[in-house]
Amino acid sequence: MKSFLKSIYIANLLYYIICIVVTMFVFGFFFPFIYSLANYVLIIVIILIVVDVLILYSNRKGIFARRDTLDKLSNGDDNPVQIVLENKYLFTVRATVIDELPFQFQVRDKEFKLTIDSGKNKIIEYDVHPVKRGEYSFGAVNVFIKSPIGFVQKRFRFSQDMMVPVYPSFMQMRKYELLAISNRLTDAGIKKIRRRGNNAEFEQIKEYVGGDDYRTINWKATARKNKMMINQYQDEKSQQVYSVIDMGRVMRMPFEGLSLLDYAINSSLVISNIAMLKQDKAGIVTFSHKVQSVLTADRRNAQLQKILELLYNQKTGYLESDFENLFINVKTKITQRSLLLLYTNFESLSGLQRQLKYLRRIAKDHLLVVIFFENTELKAFIDQPAVTTEEVYAKTIAEKLAYEKKLIVKELEKYGIQSILTAPQKLSVNTINKYVELKSRGLI
Repeated sequence: MKSFLKSIYIANLLYYIICIVVTMFVFGFFFPFIYSLANYVLIIVIILIVVDVLILYSNRKGIFARRDTLDKLSNGDDNPVQIVLENKYLFTVRATVIDELPFQFQVRDKEFKLTIDSGKNKIIEYDVHPVKRGEYSFGAVNVFIKSPIGFVQKRFRFSQDMMVPVYPSFMQMRKYELLAISNRLTDAGIKKIRRRGNNAEFEQIKEYVGGDDYRTINWKATARKNKMMINQYQDEKSQQVYSVIDMGRVMRMPFEGLSLLDYAINSSLVISNIAMLKQDKAGIVTFSHKVQSVLTADRRNAQLQKILELLYNQKTGYLESDFENLFINVKTKITQRSLLLLYTNFESLSGLQRQLKYLRRIAKDHLLVVIFFENTELKAFIDQPAVTTEEVYAKTIAEKLAYEKKLIVKELEKYGIQSILTAPQKLSVNTINKYVELKSRGLI
């Protein structure tokens, strides 16, 4: 009895009919024939309710439902979710499906309405878009069923409580991985950069195409084939590429739901995978007020999974990042000259000046690329026309702040430190571009 009461719900249609019957009884005090009609209507309604209940509860397993998700979700991406429904009743049902999503999504109305024919299946598809790493708990799938009468509805509850981890954006990683394997990185906005010099090993002789370095022309092969042939060289391999991620409070700033740290983590996963595909070694360093973790660069099969697990557990802190401590650890733990991609954020030139001496020391032993972020909201504000005097003052201050970012780039260039100033959304593409450029120039 208790389970019966928990599973039965009154449909809106029955409320409307009850209101009509009550209204008829009210008017029946003044018009006796309406009172008699109301009694007949009430009896018919009660009979239909009993029939409706009997139909719905005649089959204890009239509906089956199952939620299908990925084993792990990709942070910052649209992840597909499916709900599979099967109608085992002998009649067509009208269903309302409510899925209990993790609280992180802050969605309370994930509701779907559909009709399912007898013996047929229906699939509901939707996407979830997580913006934080961690564990996400899905609740039950609730299915409310109405018969053709539609006076009451029965709830089927499929308890699919499951914990799904949200990892750094492996979808983004796979996207660039496929493009890199098929040599189609230019399709994603990755620039094709002509390689300078002959710093790499000879690979093959091929026909000249526009953009190739004319200094690599093989004149003997050209004479034999009677068409322009060039020597193709293989990029140097097994170079060390470290993603150095600032975990301090400057990386807590959010853009489009994701923090700068999550943008940096997603990009680190992408560039590590690309580097390993290019036969380089990939490693990770994370730091805030102290160095939190160091994963030595490697390109063995298990390395990418180690990187993924390490990045999954990283969190921003509230303390100022200690670049001196970073320099000491890099000096002692990374002994071979490596490419260091430092993900951080400087909002002002004075902020850079406080850390510049440590960056210069790191750059003496390694090829350092400082990656920091444009304030896209500030840029959008600058692009809007100023109307009032207050808006003119605010726009002037905003332009000054944006200009300081460009001064930071110039200051780094003055000391021979590479830099990337990028919008958070374009971080991965611009980082890969810089990596490809440095490889083509033979700097790593």
